[in-house]
Amino acid sequence: MKLTHRKIVELCPRAPFNFDATMRKPDHFPSSDNAWQPGIRWQTMRWNSEQLGLKFENTGTVGEPNIRLSIWSKNKLDSSFIDALTVEVTYRYNLQLDLTEFNRRFRSDLKFAPILRKWRGMRPLSYSSLYEYLMIAIVLQNCTVRRSVNMLQALFEHYGMSLAYDDKVLYTFWLPEEIDQSTEDELRALKVGYRAKSIKRVTAAFVNGQIDELALRTQSRDEQRAALLRLYGIGPQSVSYILTDQFHRWDEFEHVSPWEQKIYSKLFFDKNPERPVSVAKLLRFFNRRFAGYRALAVHYIWEDLFWKRTHRSAKIDWLEKLIRL
Repeated sequence: MKLTHRKIVELCPRAPFNFDATMRKPDHFPSSDNAWQPGIRWQTMRWNSEQLGLKFENTGTVGEPNIRLSIWSKNKLDSSFIDALTVEVTYRYNLQLDLTEFNRRFRSDLKFAPILRKWRGMRPLSYSSLYEYLMIAIVLQNCTVRRSVNMLQALFEHYGMSLAYDDKVLYTFWLPEEIDQSTEDELRALKVGYRAKSIKRVTAAFVNGQIDELALRTQSRDEQRAALLRLYGIGPQSVSYILTDQFHRWDEFEHVSPWEQKIYSKLFFDKNPERPVSVAKLLRFFNRRFAGYRALAVHYIWEDLFWKRTHRSAKIDWLEKLIRL
């Protein structure tokens, strides 16, 4: 689909705001719904039945941030649509997150403060809707990063659509109804394995109205957690990510996956990833060190590691063995 209509709006994030550290997360596995270069992110989006091509351009500084958002569409969009879209983008991208207390709290921490200064104004976010985030969480389960990339691409090619705009061709996610009408066997033919059942049942929960993303945003953390855990095939690790990225719970840190256990053991205790420290010890460490902001603080440390991986000429060998892209 070629997107020919273009609308431009200005977004003013709350300072400080680090554009590139927010708009690019090098720990995310690569997917064909987005592209990035310094100062620019392209991202497709489905919103209110429209398929959109977004382009975020950094036109400010960390201290005085400003973003030019270009919105491409097939159909001409009215002002009410643009206003609602702007509110949604502001929420998903955490553009109004107040980092004052977080920065004040940890600016004197001898080990953490250098990372905090380096990435001043960075924030977690979700580029996707809750449904899309759950689809990504499902393809990430129990496999190498390369396999996850291949599964999501197969789903894009079968159920999504490619959008052409601003000299880019990127895929957009499918509507839940499109997969709801497919059979589990059709999904398995795309080599997603046992995840076909999870994809079908989570999709059905959205189609049948059992999950309402906007309503969930207004509920308590416990209510959000309970609703997500009721979804077939969605476990505590995925829920932990969702509570932070989708629902902005900055102290959500109750679970550590085996993969993360290896990385945290090396980062914080300099232990061999193949002989990691216990999860209980890791949780006690984070509770003591970053109470109140556990998820947000770990996000800074995690992203710092993966930015180093991206920009170092020599790879971090122990990390490469764990990523297996």
